[in-house]
Amino acid sequence: MKIGPLELSGNIIMPAIAGYTDIGMRALAYRFGAALAFTEMISAKGLVYGSAHTEALLATSDFEPIKCVQLFGSEPEFIYRAVKHEQLQKFDLIDLNFGCPVPKIVSNGDGSALLKDIPRLKEVVAAAVEAAAPRPVTAKMRLGFRLGELVSPLAARAAEEAGAKAVTVHGRTREEYYSGKVDLIGIRETKNAVSIPVFANGDIVDRASLFETAYVTGADGFAVARGAIGRPYIFRELSGERVSPDIPALIKEHFDMLSNVYPDGVAVDMMKKHIAAYAKGARGGKAVKLKAFAAKSKEDIFAAADMLRGDTVA
Repeated sequence: MKIGPLELSGNIIMPAIAGYTDIGMRALAYRFGAALAFTEMISAKGLVYGSAHTEALLATSDFEPIKCVQLFGSEPEFIYRAVKHEQLQKFDLIDLNFGCPVPKIVSNGDGSALLKDIPRLKEVVAAAVEAAAPRPVTAKMRLGFRLGELVSPLAARAAEEAGAKAVTVHGRTREEYYSGKVDLIGIRETKNAVSIPVFANGDIVDRASLFETAYVTGADGFAVARGAIGRPYIFRELSGERVSPDIPALIKEHFDMLSNVYPDGVAVDMMKKHIAAYAKGARGGKAVKLKAFAAKSKEDIFAAADMLRGDTVA
């Protein structure tokens, strides 16, 4: 499939996941078949004002065949300036976040708060499209802000009219966060409202949930977020392949990629949550988590990883 001028290798992507889609996780997702993998969401204002934390989040590697960044913000002028920023020129695709439910983001009028102001959402998309050309701009959103409302068809149509080349729809409202069952019908109605590609997002964890999502929504593509945490190989599994990953090797490779960007101490702290995710469902998983969260060095991280070798994995 295509998003603007970009030719994708497939139709299953890994969207931005705050705290997780770092340089290492993206590289592994691509290796295992993700068609796109996005940075953690980046503050447009933070980028414009030169936040050091923002600069680190924008690190990329040659293992990313298509480099994708996600921005959040509600002021068109800052979105425009961020997309024009020299640090974003290496990115092939610009994604805009209209779905984050976190209170500190919403209270600033950003993320899913823009679902309450469709004209402003459209202005934000238009600013990004103007600044990004000829690179494509996409948008990620939820069904709506309040429980029971369906705003995403209107929001997706506004994004398309402003020049967006695709949208990703998480089938929950902001009020639901990640609770309850994803509303596939709402995603289908959004898909039917636009002519650009729509990626369905929410609760895709295996081939059965992928097939159900595809059947009900008719979506053009699918976004796997939480299902990929601790399982970057899920993209290969979703294609029907049997996968027997070497978990310790993946963790060590992930750490090494982080240590190319961050000091070892920071990389150690970043890897703790990843190891906890890898250990979920494993025999002896609690001991692995305790070892990881007590880690002070690369050697400690590698020792925790080695606990997940061989028959310790359920």
